Amino acid sequence: MPRTPRSRKLTWVAEKNNHRGSWLVLAAATLWGTTGTTQALAPAGATPPVIGTLRLLTGGVVLLLIALFQGKLKGPIRLPFKSTLLAAIFIAAYQVLFFGGVSLTGVAVGTIVGIGSCPIMGGLLGAIFRKERPGLSWVIATFMAIVGATLLALGDNDVRVNIWGLLMALGAGATYAAFTLFSKDLLDNQPSETVLAVVFCLGALFLTPYLFTADLNWILQPQGLLVAAHLGIITVGVAYSLFGKGLITTPVSTTTTLTLAEPLTAGMLGIFFLGEKISWMAICGIILIFGGIMVLTFTKKR
Repeated sequence: MPRTPRSRKLTWVAEKNNHRGSWLVLAAATLWGTTGTTQALAPAGATPPVIGTLRLLTGGVVLLLIALFQGKLKGPIRLPFKSTLLAAIFIAAYQVLFFGGVSLTGVAVGTIVGIGSCPIMGGLLGAIFRKERPGLSWVIATFMAIVGATLLALGDNDVRVNIWGLLMALGAGATYAAFTLFSKDLLDNQPSETVLAVVFCLGALFLTPYLFTADLNWILQPQGLLVAAHLGIITVGVAYSLFGKGLITTPVSTTTTLTLAEPLTAGMLGIFFLGEKISWMAICGIILIFGGIMVLTFTKKR
């Protein structure tokens, strides 16, 4: 049956919104990829758990200010209690599990298992709870990106494996996929700025008690302040504002695969700014990740 001009116009608008959403998620993941380089520049005493907690706390405040500035918090906020609480718990748990897994099994293995498992978890959760059908392009792109991320990680000769670290990294992938799932449910009822401000501030409350027992002297140094500001304002405030807007029109499965741009960005920054050496295996990994992302970004979705 031939499509009418109206149906063709609606299809074009839907495809345009999907592409725009993919680019917004991709931009957010690129900003997240600067986290590792920023941590490497932090003063002595800045441990990963403290950095993760401060990042969530500062970012939550920034997102709240963005929502206030845009007038998104004027009316009553009606968010489902269960989904809001779960999204906050999962984003807080992700910080603990990811940084814990990285500290136990190393940056390479912890990052690839944590971030690399996220697209698989996201695809499964999206199919089960939102009845999303990822499609062939998602399967191809996810396979390319995961293989590429594995090659990128194995390109580092200093690779160690710890079973508890692997389990924590897998937990990080699962919790981040769950956070994405429940956040998308919340976006059906409220603007993305409102949703993320509430979720991140609530998640920060769960981790804030940890700061009372930690050494925070490093943050008083100029370099420490710059690190904390970048992590909170750029990698959370700006990045998650883009992520929230992109998530509205992007399926959970596609979103979690596009976040693999994070290790791609981290790897490139490590090469050009931290002077890290790169092997041919890592170069192949970068090419595969980039190719997988492009498959999802430019594939037409109806």
